[in-house]
Amino acid sequence: MIPPSFEYYEPATLQEALSLLQKSGENAKILAGGQSLIPVMKLRLGQPTHLIDLNRVENLSYIREADGMLKIGAMTRVADLEASPLLKSKYGVLHDTAMNIADPLVRNRGTAGGNVSHADPANDLPATMLALEARMTAVGPGASRRSFRAQDFFVDSFTTALSHDEILTEIAVPAYAPGSGGAYLKLEKRVGDFAIVGVAAQIFLNHDGTCQKAGLGLTAVGPTALKATGAEDYLKGKSLGDPNVLAKAGELASDKSSPVADLRGPAEYKKEMIKVLTVRALKRAQQRAVGGSAM
Repeated sequence: MIPPSFEYYEPATLQEALSLLQKSGENAKILAGGQSLIPVMKLRLGQPTHLIDLNRVENLSYIREADGMLKIGAMTRVADLEASPLLKSKYGVLHDTAMNIADPLVRNRGTAGGNVSHADPANDLPATMLALEARMTAVGPGASRRSFRAQDFFVDSFTTALSHDEILTEIAVPAYAPGSGGAYLKLEKRVGDFAIVGVAAQIFLNHDGTCQKAGLGLTAVGPTALKATGAEDYLKGKSLGDPNVLAKAGELASDKSSPVADLRGPAEYKKEMIKVLTVRALKRAQQRAVGGSAM
């Protein structure tokens, strides 16, 4: 199908983009990679009257460590996350996630900011943002800034805490520390599909090998990405080498989920798969934490 007509803008600066967004009203949309928005427009499920393209705006694409955080510009391509030596060596869960998003064609155009801002309940990055306790920074009218915790950013299906006149500019996660490791695992019908279920895990170990802190994010099993807080709390002080501990964490993560039956499988199957993937993700995260490498 062909989308309805719309006004198209290519601002050169962030301030220009914000000005256009404010003037265009609530029926304007930001175009980042376009890998989610354009198909929605073609199906006429979304019909914005103004489209503001950020691809000419400078200084919104980067991956760097600064001020105790890993900072990712909102216009950073998913392919750049996948190829980043920094993510490969230190941030295994982010590298895993990037590798699992769709296919190379989509990853070459899709952006980190677009992926999380779209807030598709089956997207991959939102679960990882929850596991990493990421913070999202947005800029609004008058260059005002707001920062959101990941658990407050994802409000509902395809809905975030962003106001219509705000633009997401940066994603930040705590910088790598020795003893930490993460992993993202995804069950899909075929390579490149949306997840049937997905689990992101990030852990930090004490000197004695017990779990000091854990983060668990779930995708495709609720109206939005879910943070498995019960499982996170349970893991504190526990040994991840104990299969009973891992099994209990999987059960608690599954209890947090609320999947629905669809063509990808019944709800009961998805809840069981959350248990399986949680155990596997935690095992891989522990291996990386002990080995000191993301890979």
